[in-house]
Amino acid sequence: MSDLLFLSQKKMTAKFPSIPEWFLNKSVLITGGTGFMGKVLISKLLLSCPDIGDIFLLIRRKKGADSQARLNIILQQEPFKILREQFPERLKKLIVIVGDTTVEGLSLSDTDKERLTSRVAVVFHMAANVRFDLSLKMAVKMNTLSTVNIVALAKQMSVLESFIHISTSFCQCGESILEERAYQTNVSAEGIIHIINTMSNEMIETMKPQLLGDQPNTYAYSKALSEDYVSRCGLPAGVIRPSIVVASWKEPVPGWVDNMNGPTGLMIGAGKGVIRSMLCNANYFTDIVPCDMAVNATIALAWQVGSEKPAEPIFLNATQNQENPISWGEALETGKKHVLTNPFSQPLWYPGGRITTSKILHWFAILLLHTIPAYLIDALLIVTGNKPFMIRVQNRVNVGLELLQYYTMKQWIFRNDNLRNLEHRLCPADRETFFMDTKIIPWSEYLLVYILGTRQYCLKDDPSTLPRARQIFMYLFIADCLLKIVFGAFLVWMVYTWMICTKPIIATLVETTD
Repeated sequence: MSDLLFLSQKKMTAKFPSIPEWFLNKSVLITGGTGFMGKVLISKLLLSCPDIGDIFLLIRRKKGADSQARLNIILQQEPFKILREQFPERLKKLIVIVGDTTVEGLSLSDTDKERLTSRVAVVFHMAANVRFDLSLKMAVKMNTLSTVNIVALAKQMSVLESFIHISTSFCQCGESILEERAYQTNVSAEGIIHIINTMSNEMIETMKPQLLGDQPNTYAYSKALSEDYVSRCGLPAGVIRPSIVVASWKEPVPGWVDNMNGPTGLMIGAGKGVIRSMLCNANYFTDIVPCDMAVNATIALAWQVGSEKPAEPIFLNATQNQENPISWGEALETGKKHVLTNPFSQPLWYPGGRITTSKILHWFAILLLHTIPAYLIDALLIVTGNKPFMIRVQNRVNVGLELLQYYTMKQWIFRNDNLRNLEHRLCPADRETFFMDTKIIPWSEYLLVYILGTRQYCLKDDPSTLPRARQIFMYLFIADCLLKIVFGAFLVWMVYTWMICTKPIIATLVETTD
């Protein structure tokens, strides 16, 4: 049976062109190109598909910076270093389109609309707001309405061959097993959009618990709505669901990451001594995927959709599916070991604390190790004439921990048969160029690379600062030990004093009884 499957896949590989060949002279539209995965996608397409057509980037104006200026800033970052130094001519393929996905018609000029509808063959819709605490109205507007608007434009594209929607494997959190298929929502995307456009914010928030159902937040719900809409759009489409996307494994450089979302934020908070307790089941497996592997799978899915021209959208879970398992406990302990060896600059205190599944122990730990120290530090800052900040920081940390604990206290299985089948369909050269096999990752080595990348690219800690950071960590370690000794001695003194004070009372009670 395995031989027949191999022969079938070999014939299919021979039938279709390679990925770079398939992208030959094809123009592409990317939304969300300024985001974490978007930057990796753009650089990967330019480096590995050198004969690709123009890459149109839909970028909105933001905080006083126009769209072209935003692209110019991005091009100075690490993902584009090789392109700047070795292939600068390929950067000329990047064409900025001023637009806004949340607006009907995308606010496109007539000229830009004509260019896109007549030339674009592949669409990568990556634009999304990944915050978990958005209002329902804002989440639907940013994530679902934007998808509806992009699909409307794609339906006008005369040469469209592949429409790829980037979702998340946490789009159906009520399901313990996520299959690679479409899931119908309780209310359609069109119905929810009508609700947010016609009802007051107060009424929407009142309805939110009923609408969300078993979804933990508005982000997951808005992505589920988007998926359902794409599954019914009638386009040659693919939906890819990456799990927890983290720093790169190899490209653009090992360990590259540029945001503090998810595990990166936890790592930084714990490494700087700010986070000292976390509600988490250490035995549950975490499903993390390096950003370059997720992007490679995304590009390969576009090739598959364009080559096979499926009647229904292809769903693909870009996940580990416990093929190379690592638990939360193993990840956190290994990460802690590497952080202590390669500390972050400007730590608040020596890293410590623990993870627990007990909400009571976690509450006491937050009170004793987060809240009370924050008030003491801010009081000291006020007394010394400095501006307090710790209470504000800890409030943000505690809110973030509350949002994340849903994911660290629950176990999912993400089927990824379509991902593995896609990988096997690639020719040997494509399989090497567009690597996506998480089974090859040695986790300890990768987490070290991840931490070093977080230092350099996210926190802007130059590698030359490591010796000084290690020296500071040694001082903090000594201070932490002294504080624990003083605190332990204080507890012993308290117990001893209580025993001394209660001894006469106990003796009196004994005499009275006699």
